Amino acid sequence: MEIAPLAVPDGYVLDLVPHGDERGRFTEWYRADVLAAATGWALPLAQANHSVSARGVLRGVHFALVPPGQAKYVYCPAGRVLDVVVDVRVGSPTFGVCDSVLLEADRPRAVFLAEGLGHAFLSLEDRSSVTYLVSSGWSPGREFGVSPLDPDLDLPWPADVEFVLSDKDRGAPTLGEARDRGLLPTMAECAARYAELRARPGG
Repeated sequence: MEIAPLAVPDGYVLDLVPHGDERGRFTEWYRADVLAAATGWALPLAQANHSVSARGVLRGVHFALVPPGQAKYVYCPAGRVLDVVVDVRVGSPTFGVCDSVLLEADRPRAVFLAEGLGHAFLSLEDRSSVTYLVSSGWSPGREFGVSPLDPDLDLPWPADVEFVLSDKDRGAPTLGEARDRGLLPTMAECAARYAELRARPGG
C-alpha cells in the first residue's frame, strides 16, 4: 500500500495492492497504521457507509462542521467513480482548490480526507459501489453541502455524463454563498481538531 498527498492538504490517495490467483482476488483496502503514519493521527472510526449508484449519479459536495467534523476513507469495490476532494476551510491557503482521483474496482485505490474537507463523487458506471469509513456518525444539523456544479469551483466532471442529483444537492449554495452565510468550517477550527487528534493516545 502506497500513500501520497493530494493537491488539497490533509487529503491523500492510497494505491492498494491486490493479490489474485485462480480463486479470485484479495485486497487490504484499509490499514490503520499506514494512514496514521501519513496523517499523524488514527482515524476515529464511528460509522461505515455504503452506496450503490447508477451512471451519472453525482453526490456532494458534502462536509460537516468542525468540531468534530467528519473524516472519510473512501473505497470503490465495484464499478468506477470519479472522487473529488475540495478545500472548503475558510482561511486555508488552498481554499476552493480541488483534486480528483479515479476509483475503480479493477485498480484498487482509496481516498482519505480529513475533517473539514468537502467530498463529492460521480458514478461513471451503473451499479458503482462506494464504501466509506467515517470518523463521526450522521448528524443532520451539522452536515452541509455546496453545489457540485458551482461554476467558480469548476470541478473536473466529464462532459459526456448526464448528472443525476438529489434535490438537496441540486439546491445547495455555491462555495461563495456558503462562506457568506457562515456555513463553512474554518482552517483554525480544523487545525485545532487535527492537533487534538494527534495528542490522543495512539494518535
